[in-house]
Amino acid sequence: MTQPPEYPQGYQPPPPPTGHYPVPPAGHLPPPPPPLPYTDQYGQPYPPPQPQGTNWWAVVSLIFGVIGGVLISVIAGIVGLNKAKQGQGGRGMAIAGLVLSALWVIGLIAVFALFAANKDKIADSDFADIFDPNSVNAADIGLGDCLSEIPSDASLVASVKTVNCAEPHKGEVYFVVDVPGGDFPGQAAIIDYQDRCQPALEEFSPTAMADPEVGMFVLYPTEDSWKRGDRAVTCIATTDVPRTGSLQE
Repeated sequence: MTQPPEYPQGYQPPPPPTGHYPVPPAGHLPPPPPPLPYTDQYGQPYPPPQPQGTNWWAVVSLIFGVIGGVLISVIAGIVGLNKAKQGQGGRGMAIAGLVLSALWVIGLIAVFALFAANKDKIADSDFADIFDPNSVNAADIGLGDCLSEIPSDASLVASVKTVNCAEPHKGEVYFVVDVPGGDFPGQAAIIDYQDRCQPALEEFSPTAMADPEVGMFVLYPTEDSWKRGDRAVTCIATTDVPRTGSLQE
């Protein structure tokens, strides 16, 4: 058996050569490499997004939404929103244009509904009468109604202004008769019905019939108003000076 060499007392073996790691004994892994030095540097930031240009579709939508160009505003607004999704600005302008267009549509519907509800008044009367709460379709007044003013032409009357008979007025409805038939009977037949107004006033108020200050005014259907359903011949006792109360006795 071979004995290891003996060294004199105090003798130490020389160190391994510098610059080299000692060879590890069999069965052991080599040590890990030293860590890299720490740095506080980060990667380069992303470049800022490139501007996409003006979203003119949104601008057009807003302009036409203001001036009432509904169709153009809606089309431009939809395209403008799609452009905004692709990175262009103008989303707020496109939405504003669409909202204004919707308001225009609502307003137009309200105006058309108002005109449709008052088409008979619009046909022959002053436009201001539509908004007068005391203005009544001439074909709708009935027995006992009082009028604040008397129209100047019975053939062109579409509306009249009514008041409470206790207030000063110039006319009082005392007789109403409907003309029968599906087709317009002609002016001669209408005149025959108008002739009933005088005997009706004598029955309504003999004193009024004898009073020279009391006159008669007759509303009757024309061929045009007949097509709109007007059938009433309406007899009205009139005075030049406003009076209060009823003439009936």
